[in-house]
Amino acid sequence: GGRLDDTPWSSDELMGKVFAVFYVDPDEKDLNNDASEALKEAKLPRDKFQSFAIINMAATWLPNFAISSALKEKQERYPDTIYVRDYKKALVDKWGISDNNSDVLAFDKEGRLIFRKDGKLNQEDIKELLKVIRTHMDN
Repeated sequence: GGRLDDTPWSSDELMGKVFAVFYVDPDEKDLNNDASEALKEAKLPRDKFQSFAIINMAATWLPNFAISSALKEKQERYPDTIYVRDYKKALVDKWGISDNNSDVLAFDKEGRLIFRKDGKLNQEDIKELLKVIRTHMDN
């Protein structure tokens, strides 16, 4: 895996800020757009918050070039999000999150899980996500 620019990525980077992580099957890439939009509109300070979209490349029949094209569009829409490709379902195994879905997680500054939802977030889930992110940014 790695970033879209082919530099490596490690979950060890989830330290020092509050992080939102979208772990996404490309076939479900739009499932949590409402949550992505809410984070974008919240204009959270970049020195305290970072979002990652980790693409589960092994969860789809789509060819990699088609996924890469869709990712470039997403990167343009959400320029503050760092996009990462997971070719081996490493985080499904390492974190035990659901496969073939769109999962949203948040981590505090020490890398502890503070929010998790597998599947589509409803409006209450999105409010809770924003609340825990803001609470932990201020701690």
